[in-house]
Amino acid sequence: YLYRIGALEWLPRLFREIWIPTAIVHELEEGQRGGYDVPKPGRYTWLRVVDPRAVPSEWLTPDLGPGEIAVIALGLEHPNRIVLLDDARAREIAKAAGWKVWGTLRILLEAKSRGLTEKVEPLVKRLADTGMWISDDICQRILALAGEG
Repeated sequence: YLYRIGALEWLPRLFREIWIPTAIVHELEEGQRGGYDVPKPGRYTWLRVVDPRAVPSEWLTPDLGPGEIAVIALGLEHPNRIVLLDDARAREIAKAAGWKVWGTLRILLEAKSRGLTEKVEPLVKRLADTGMWISDDICQRILALAGEG
């Protein structure tokens, strides 16, 4: 979603390292072949492809896609890192494991706090316009946290 609102370039300004598993790269490539407007990971020199050493069988669930499973497996191997997830089920699992979990909306808040954007509200609207489902309650909470609500 950050790509769709022109905010993907914030990631290297917010994090020292950004890792992406091969499974996510494959999902993005599949999206490109399907005609979707998704980022091309090879264009981002700051993006490092890192795969988990193993995927524990208890994480293999029909509720999650290969990308989410790979991110969770990386989280198991590197529990002190921030995990970026928007999928509700994947976030629930990661939070239950005790990890720091951020989503797209948290990135917007952090970007505002670091001066990368002046306002969050137009970005939240653009996210919704590009297909991200954001409940009215979540929208109001994000805007309040941003000091805009």
